[in-house]
Amino acid sequence: MAADITNVLTLEHEILPVLAQRRSPRAYADQPVPADVLHQVFAAASSASSCFGEQPWRFLVGTRAGSAEAYDKILASLAEFNQPWAKAAPVLVVSIAKTHFSHDSNPNAWATHDVGQAVATLAIQGAALGLQIHQMAGFSVDKVRASFGVPEGYAPVAVFTLGYPGDPAGLPDALRDRELAPRVRKPLAEFVFEGGWPQPEGERYDQAPV
Repeated sequence: MAADITNVLTLEHEILPVLAQRRSPRAYADQPVPADVLHQVFAAASSASSCFGEQPWRFLVGTRAGSAEAYDKILASLAEFNQPWAKAAPVLVVSIAKTHFSHDSNPNAWATHDVGQAVATLAIQGAALGLQIHQMAGFSVDKVRASFGVPEGYAPVAVFTLGYPGDPAGLPDALRDRELAPRVRKPLAEFVFEGGWPQPEGERYDQAPV
């Protein structure tokens, strides 16, 4: 599958093309993701680094083609404004963090950080395969827990869509405009502070839209 090159990010410094190609679409093609491709992206997630090698990430996966009941449960957990477009994606996934270390049962303060690293790695592998994900905070943790029996010690972090990008023309006007709007990022001076924290006169919060 060819890489998705829609709305590629342009930055002040060159980065790997697959990083610039990663985006968060709301339009998805009506095309299932083959099982072997799904295995590839989750294998990529497993390659991410984690504190003490704990690998605290867990993923609940629902596919329209193979696990429709799980798919519908995840869809129902989404906020109402996310459901109309997310239901076009062939795969829905809940990322979950194991909140305590296995070797000593102490709280793992870095669990969600490490889950984020795993999902970011998954997203880049997906982009290399022509797939894209869209991560969402707009979902109900309580619904996920109740629907799937997620036990104590595990914390749902986010939900993401996964699939092959589709034609934005099928989206409502407001979402289509957001899909096609130029992608921007803050300049490095706003978030890279070499040598120490910037003093007020050195802050540059006016350089990029929030």
